[in-house]
Amino acid sequence: MNKMSKKNKPDKSGFVYSTDPSFSFDRGNNKKQDTLPPEKQKLKVGLETKQRAGKAVTVVSGFVGTPDDLEKLSKELKTSCGTGGAAKDGEVIIQGDQREKVRQYLVRKGYGVK
Repeated sequence: MNKMSKKNKPDKSGFVYSTDPSFSFDRGNNKKQDTLPPEKQKLKVGLETKQRAGKAVTVVSGFVGTPDDLEKLSKELKTSCGTGGAAKDGEVIIQGDQREKVRQYLVRKGYGVK
């Protein structure tokens, strides 16, 4: 059993603990990212099954913009595909193999798709 308390869990950067009382990790994410217009976006559409109990999901990555705009795009894609999904970690995740529907929707909206 792991006896590490919740407050000592590593963050995404791998930092667990610092003995320096004035330590402050600067993530460099302080500047708010403006959302690029669709024609300047280079989105990548792929299929993943890893760590999803064998279930396939369509993943859209490469979005440059605010979390609110990513959430809006996610909602539009879920509605277009008629399925569930989520927006997290800078990616849109759509349930099932919806690659063609997602590509068609993104191209129709003017996004660059790889």
